[in-house]
Amino acid sequence: MDLVVLLLALVVMVVGLLGVVVPVMPGLLLVWAAAVGSLLWQGVDATAWWVAALLTLLFAVGTAATVYLPTRSGRQGGVPGSTLGYVLLGAVVGFFVVPVLGLLLGALAGLYLGERSRLGDPGRARASTGRVLRAYGLGVLVELVVGVTMILVWGVAVWLRT
Repeated sequence: MDLVVLLLALVVMVVGLLGVVVPVMPGLLLVWAAAVGSLLWQGVDATAWWVAALLTLLFAVGTAATVYLPTRSGRQGGVPGSTLGYVLLGAVVGFFVVPVLGLLLGALAGLYLGERSRLGDPGRARASTGRVLRAYGLGVLVELVVGVTMILVWGVAVWLRT
């Protein structure tokens, strides 16, 4: 039974990594939940709690990077809070108009339209959008590395506990 739980957890974590790259589901949250849940399923002891704490810290770092890096890049480029309203509106509309990737595409369109209305110049709006998009990509890369690290920590913990 433990082997089935561990294999199922591994499958969920791999799906979670896909969710990090294609933002259709909360990828890092899936990795965290499967890792912590399967560790606690194996038995509640000090090792499980320490590893769960480490995984939670990694989860927080990965999630913060995905939010912080694009926000910081946007602020450095002068992107105001009103543009974030465009991003949110675009994401919501995109989610319902284009299945699967609409959330990301809508947010990107909202960012561009917000910057276009703020700057008035399509070239400057594209440059600003590109800067934020590159920072988002870096955030996703950090989140992906954190997700793989979480899986490795989980794997070591499972191996040491068996």
